[in-house]
Amino acid sequence: MAEPKSTKPYLLRAVYEWCVDNGYTPHISVVVDSRTRVPMEYVRNGEIVVNVGPVATSRLQMGNELIECTARFAGVAKDLVIPVATVAAIYAGENGRGMSFEPGKEETAEEASGEEVAAPPEPKDPPKPGKPALKRIK
Repeated sequence: MAEPKSTKPYLLRAVYEWCVDNGYTPHISVVVDSRTRVPMEYVRNGEIVVNVGPVATSRLQMGNELIECTARFAGVAKDLVIPVATVAAIYAGENGRGMSFEPGKEETAEEASGEEVAAPPEPKDPPKPGKPALKRIK
């Protein structure tokens, strides 16, 4: 059976729509890596927060793999390319309500070069289902 698609891009789009429908300003928190194209002068501690609201961006496309748009930083339009895997959270700027995620890890040098990488060992006992852990971001 094929591996199901990640729910993350669908949840990002849903929270974005919820923010816009309620008059809130959607923001995304992004862990910047080598695949992320954002103005590096605005990156702090390896992260950047971007207002992705309809007033702040143009040509916003939230795909399953990438978020692409044009946004202004200090009055200068910049094209942004943000891998969905690097998004740590999406939330309303006005009240902090939204959703956080575990950002995907960057490829290791061995994975990028195509060398075979040993798979992590299988857990002895599968984890037992429990309550999901969500963090509130303010």
